[in-house]
Amino acid sequence: MDNYLFEANVSRCKYVTELTSYLEIFSYSDPSYNTVEEHPLTPDEFDNYLHQRGAFVPQKVPPGVVQLSCIRLVLQQEAKHPETFTPHVISLKPEVYKSMVVALNLPYRAIESTSVVGPFFWAAWDQDEEYPHLQIVSRKSDVRKKGFTRGWELMLSHDVKRGITTGFAKGTSSSDMVECIKHLKACVLQVGHPMLLPIIIFSHDISYKTDIKQRDARDWLRRLEHAVSMRSEIEEREGYVKEGVVDLDAINRDLVECHSQVLWKRPQAYLQILACIDRATNNFFDKLPDERKDGEMRKLQYSMLARLEFYRVKLQGIESYAHTTLQRLEIQRSALYNIIAQKESKLNFQMAGEQRKIAHASKRDSAAMKWISLIGAVFLPGAYLASVFSMTFFNFQGTGPAVANTFWIYWAIDTPLTIIIVLGWYVWDKRREAKYDREDADLEKGSEEMEKNIMAMMRKRTLSKVSTWDTKKKE
Repeated sequence: MDNYLFEANVSRCKYVTELTSYLEIFSYSDPSYNTVEEHPLTPDEFDNYLHQRGAFVPQKVPPGVVQLSCIRLVLQQEAKHPETFTPHVISLKPEVYKSMVVALNLPYRAIESTSVVGPFFWAAWDQDEEYPHLQIVSRKSDVRKKGFTRGWELMLSHDVKRGITTGFAKGTSSSDMVECIKHLKACVLQVGHPMLLPIIIFSHDISYKTDIKQRDARDWLRRLEHAVSMRSEIEEREGYVKEGVVDLDAINRDLVECHSQVLWKRPQAYLQILACIDRATNNFFDKLPDERKDGEMRKLQYSMLARLEFYRVKLQGIESYAHTTLQRLEIQRSALYNIIAQKESKLNFQMAGEQRKIAHASKRDSAAMKWISLIGAVFLPGAYLASVFSMTFFNFQGTGPAVANTFWIYWAIDTPLTIIIVLGWYVWDKRREAKYDREDADLEKGSEEMEKNIMAMMRKRTLSKVSTWDTKKKE
């Protein structure tokens, strides 16, 4: 089954080209014969390296000098192709990849891990009872950033009886693979332990950069807390106040960025990887032949276990630290939402005030219509009477004077009638305006009371949350 799945997965993958080199570290009973060789590996010499032919034949040592351990790796330390860590992509030709896996006895299952997410570690024994091999697959790949994929990959196979480790390692410039290999070359006497390189890579992956990220996030959080609480003595230094106005958009954006920084390399995933590495380390030592369990190997085993315990405690501390930061971020986010709600409430009341102003302006504009109505009221009775006197019931066109003696009748009736109409309109209009003024005053008073109640309630809620957090922090 493994052979079929291996062939099927390799045929599904496409390959990209990367610069390839090799690393050989041999450790002998006489340290003067120890060698460390790292050189470019050309395609025409690839098969010779796999089978140790030609220039890759191990050196001859005098009688009495025995090989204690060695490690032989195919390296691609600075992978640069944009798709080198995308799913179903390998960085060797399919036939070359197959020959490497078979010749170096690497795990067939590694090809099935090209699409795994997050940090990944797997270790198991193969089925060879005569020469059992501990096989290891460890990798971490991520999505594209600035057009390039990121990550690292490691395949190892360790012959537990002869102390020979073979493998393939690849990484981009962001993975510190170059530093890891440099670290490995400095540990010539310890290459007999198969977990040496995985632990070196793990230590670089959770290096001091993780602690600095969390420290920077906590410092960022304090500045955000100062800005949200609007402490006058320091808010001008935080960069969130522009011309006396707090930039809520900048605070909200930085809250999101700070949250993302806290979630960078979550300790939970690395604690699980650490547990897998710890089990593999103990399984290796349990199956190690007695002739290889000398004093140096025991010291190295205990040193690795102590280092793994150190990383476990460190990750637990980071987890607790990050959890506290996330809680405080959540409190600041709630306080910011309350501030935004308060400002929205104020804005709504301001809009209501503007609408009232518009209504009053419309009311003032209607005064012109009142004057037009008044003019109509003044001239309407005269026009009405003129039309009445122009009827045939009246005849003012005799041979007498130009102005009839009965002309006074028109004024005697028109003037009192006009005065009565105008006075009636004036009294009615004043009563109506007084009624409207009372209604506007009641509306304004109710709006002001409502605004005060809402602001007091929201301020009390915000202060309650902040005081609760301060109490917890003091405790």
